[in-house]
Amino acid sequence: MMTKISVLLVDDHAVVREGYKSYLSLSEKIGTIYEVDSGESACQHYMQQPADVVVMDLSMPGMGGLECIRRLISREPRCKILVFSIHNELIYATRAIKSGAKGYICKSSVPETLVEAVCSIAQGQTYIDAPMAQQLAVNMITEQNDESKIKLLSPREFDVFCLLANGNSPREVAENLHLSYKTVCNHSTTIKEKLAVKTIAEFTLMATRQGLIEPDKLGD
Repeated sequence: MMTKISVLLVDDHAVVREGYKSYLSLSEKIGTIYEVDSGESACQHYMQQPADVVVMDLSMPGMGGLECIRRLISREPRCKILVFSIHNELIYATRAIKSGAKGYICKSSVPETLVEAVCSIAQGQTYIDAPMAQQLAVNMITEQNDESKIKLLSPREFDVFCLLANGNSPREVAENLHLSYKTVCNHSTTIKEKLAVKTIAEFTLMATRQGLIEPDKLGD
């Protein structure tokens, strides 16, 4: 007899959870479906009653979805989490996967996608929307290239790079690091050459991809 998949739905909207539950209940592969309305409740419920797959929204009051993912994974590394979010921007999927989620699909997907994703993740696979998966693969290659370039920086150059990327002016960097303005400008020129970038905006983009800057409004 086939063991059915248990699911924990985490979303702060009761109507939305009811819709998910209806979709999932149509599959003969899915059994018990639990519901909670917050990240805090999800952590508490999972510790008391683990589910095979956690279907997680990102935008919730209180503890955001990303923080909930991190906490669940830290407590139980084998926890299988599928993010089901309204956000279709790549940065959200990237942060979710890095936090420990096994899959990411958008709420604009056809209903069958949710069931397919849950079943795949329950079997130990990963599941990401096809268009987003392609973008994610390209992004990972870019991040690896960024990382190899950043490793070329000396410790002092790295400090200057991070401060500039976070919006500090050269004079503010000089004051922060107790360097002369001219020295900071020289470091900036060298950093641009090593990283093959021309502007501070490119600094910021590269630093963001490496997790050196926290993007605004993620995980809320």
